Amino acid sequence: MLGGYRIEGRRAAEIAASIERAVGSGALEPGQPLPPLRELAVELGVNPNTVAAAYRVLRERGVIETAGRRGSRVRPAPATTGRDLIRVDVPEGVRDMSDGNPDPALLPPLTPAFTAAAAQGDREPVRYGDADVEPELARMARAQLDADGVPDGPLVVVSGALDGVERVLAAHLRPGDTVAVEDPGWGSVLDLVPALGLRTAGVGVDDEGPLPDDVRRALRGGARALVVTDRAQNPTGAAVSATRARALRAVLREHPGTLLIEDDHGHGIVDLPLHPLAGATRHWALVRSAAKAYGPDLRLAVLTGDEVTVDRVRGRQRLGPGWVSRLLQRAVVRLWTDGTPDTRAVAAAYGRRRALLIDALAERGIAAHGRSGMNVWVPVPDETGVVARLLHAGWAVAPGARFRLNAPPGIRITVSTLREKEESEHLADAVAEALRPAPPRSYV
Repeated sequence: MLGGYRIEGRRAAEIAASIERAVGSGALEPGQPLPPLRELAVELGVNPNTVAAAYRVLRERGVIETAGRRGSRVRPAPATTGRDLIRVDVPEGVRDMSDGNPDPALLPPLTPAFTAAAAQGDREPVRYGDADVEPELARMARAQLDADGVPDGPLVVVSGALDGVERVLAAHLRPGDTVAVEDPGWGSVLDLVPALGLRTAGVGVDDEGPLPDDVRRALRGGARALVVTDRAQNPTGAAVSATRARALRAVLREHPGTLLIEDDHGHGIVDLPLHPLAGATRHWALVRSAAKAYGPDLRLAVLTGDEVTVDRVRGRQRLGPGWVSRLLQRAVVRLWTDGTPDTRAVAAAYGRRRALLIDALAERGIAAHGRSGMNVWVPVPDETGVVARLLHAGWAVAPGARFRLNAPPGIRITVSTLREKEESEHLADAVAEALRPAPPRSYV
């Protein structure tokens, strides 16, 4: 019996499933210790090796963690639950600035693109065994990558940025390997890494990207891979500058065996140039998603990298989904060809909204970060209290716990739908009020 929950099972798979169900339902909470191997083995009437095998499976799935003699416990953010559960329920009438979505008004209409793609499909149907990448998409994507200074390499199309990151990690790493990740960083990556049975090593981030000394420390400590967001970093809005890129490439050249993964999901919504790190190590990949500029439901990203990496990704993809729909690929080609949306105008709109909020906060003595993209990160002393007070004032923001390992607390504000000047002032007032210390109680 553990906190009112009884772990069950006779085989390792059954014991692991019992614990995983408890974590998923909340019966076992993050950080809660699990029974010692021998104690649970006696309770269940099984060999201790059976319990050890169950715990090993759970570690590889990212559900639990083991700290030597201190035993095993549920991870602070177990992969079974995911960081998306660390969110704010937005009541009716509250302005939602927490969801991380692009502004629907800045997304292009999809009907013309899909109509044209469907007509092309009628004329040129795709069959089993055909090329997995639309030739015109490959040509246009390669031209864009060349213009951005990304080294030449083969292309594959995957189902979004996270799918690409997962496939590259799985192509090179084994359970137990360590991945250096941004902290704060994209919550989905922070969940994905342990779900693959890998360990995370957080590296600090400032407005110009990952801190070189932190990256060096992680790689010297045994991290085999590094995941970097080039622009529009979630949640801080960081963008890798030319100076920072030179410093990071120098660190990576000290560790040429590092697997480098770059996420450029901000392509099409930012007005800052790309400064790629690709080529500083033997194995690398850069994934570029269409979701932010063209719509989250366009589950398509272009991935390029060294030949070994892309070949492994393509080979594994063929054993699963086979390929990303060529109909979808043709629709994206049509969007690119038509020049919709005007990416410069989109980037300018997001930039203006970020700047208005950051300036309004600065006028109230509040530091905030948001160099690119659609999010602003505000360091706060007490996430829970600030989020609750803002919700009471009519504003929903994302708690920083969704994006942090060991970084200090903060809140993420998505400005994509911010109604510019007047609303920025109201929101900044609310943040300032939420950060104001409560008056001391009187006991007279």
